[in-house]
Amino acid sequence: MNTIQKAIDIFKKFPTVGSRTASRFVYYLMRLPKEKIDELISAITELKNKVKLCKLCFNPFESDGDTCPICQNTLRNKNLLCIVEKEADLLSIENTKKYNGLYFILGGTFGDQLRIEELKNRLKTEKFSEIIIAINPTPEGKATSVLVEREIKAIIPQPTFKITHLAKGIPVGGELEYADEETLESALEGRK
Repeated sequence: MNTIQKAIDIFKKFPTVGSRTASRFVYYLMRLPKEKIDELISAITELKNKVKLCKLCFNPFESDGDTCPICQNTLRNKNLLCIVEKEADLLSIENTKKYNGLYFILGGTFGDQLRIEELKNRLKTEKFSEIIIAINPTPEGKATSVLVEREIKAIIPQPTFKITHLAKGIPVGGELEYADEETLESALEGRK
C-alpha cells in the first residue's frame, strides 16, 4: 500500500470521515510546510501525553490529580448525576450554564464498549437524589437509555433517587452536540 493511501485509510477511521474527506485531509497536509506538520505532530503527541480521563466521570482534562475540574468543584450539586454518551455532549450541556451537577460519560451507545461497570461502581459509592439520562434520541441512543435505566435498577432495585430523561425538544435522531443552547436548556428544565 502506498503512503498516500495509508494516510487516507487512517483518516477514514475518524468519526464521520469518509473517503472523500479523508483524501482532502491528506492532500491538504501534503501542501503544508514541514513546520506546520511538525506543529500538528507535536499537538497530537501532547494530546496523548498530557490529557487524561477523570476517574469519576471520564471527562478528558489536563491538570494534576485524578479528577477533572468539574468533579473537583465543591460548588457543584453532588446530588445530581447526568449520564451522557460522549464528551461533546457534556460540553454542550455545560455551555447552557443551566446544569450544576456531576456527569458520567458512557463512551458511546448500544453496541459500543460502554462504561456500564464503571457506572455501577460509581452508583454504589456515591449517593444521588436524581440521575438524568441525557442520551441522544437516536435509535441507538434510545436502546442505550433503556439499557442504562435497567442496569441502574438492577443494582438499586428500590432507588431512593429519581431517574429522569431530557424533555422533548431534541429532535428524534438529533444529537446533543449539535443542539442549540436554548433547546438544551428547555430539555434540561423539562426533564421527566
